[in-house]
Amino acid sequence: MPNETGTVRLHRVLPAPVERVYQAFIDKQALEYWLPPYGFTGTIHELDIRVGGGYRMSFTNFGTGSSHSFTVEYVELVPNERIRHTDRFDDENLAGEMQVTIELRAVSCGTEIQIVQAGIPSLIPVEACYLGWQESLEQLAKLVEPDIPDNG
Repeated sequence: MPNETGTVRLHRVLPAPVERVYQAFIDKQALEYWLPPYGFTGTIHELDIRVGGGYRMSFTNFGTGSSHSFTVEYVELVPNERIRHTDRFDDENLAGEMQVTIELRAVSCGTEIQIVQAGIPSLIPVEACYLGWQESLEQLAKLVEPDIPDNG
C-alpha cells in the first residue's frame, strides 16, 4: 500500500504590492528571514532563480541546534503571478516529492496569495504543515507590509 500524502491550502491577503510579495519569494535574504517557522533559523546554501534551478535550504532549531534540509526546484516562474516548485527533504525517512504552487494576484487592498502544498510525506502531520505555513506567512507579512521610505 503506498504511503498516503497530505495537502495543505492557504489563503491570505496582504496590504502590500504584488511586486514586493513576489520578490520575497525569490530573494535569498528574504526567504531566510520569513520562511523558517517560529523557533528556527534558515540558511539557503545556493540559489538559482530560473525554471530548472532552485535552492537548497536548512532549518535549524534555535533551541537545540538540530537541523533538517530540503531542496527546491522551480517548475514555473511567472513574475508577480505564479511560482511552482517541487520540494524534496534530504532525510530518507521523508521520501517523495512535494508540489508547491503559489498564486499571487494584485487586488484593491494589496496582494492575494493562494498556496497549495501537495504530496506531504505521511510522517508529517498535515496540521503541523498548516501551523508552519501560518507562522511563515505571519513573518512574510511583517517583511512586506511596512512601506518604509528611503532617507536618501
